[in-house]
Amino acid sequence: MDQIKKDELLLIQLILMFQTAALQHMGKLKNTMTDKVEQDLPQAQISIDLLEMLHSKMKNNLTPDEERLFTTVLQELRLNYVDEVSKAQKPASQQSSPEQQPSSA
Repeated sequence: MDQIKKDELLLIQLILMFQTAALQHMGKLKNTMTDKVEQDLPQAQISIDLLEMLHSKMKNNLTPDEERLFTTVLQELRLNYVDEVSKAQKPASQQSSPEQQPSSA
């Protein structure tokens, strides 16, 4: 395998590693070390920030596929992060009460 192809694969692996870490910290994936779903939103934000920094620093030096992967992963992570932050900000009573469904007669 030539060095360019190896570097492309390593970059993909790095992106996916940060994506997995962010999703675990958001509580979207089980932590494989503890076998529990845990949430640490500040750590999730750090993983997203690291990916954004890498993407910014590598601007104009990415293949179209690498650019697409960065863009897609960052968009997904940002949307999930906003979702989790908004859930965390809701009062506990709103989170635990089921939505009222209209009764069918």
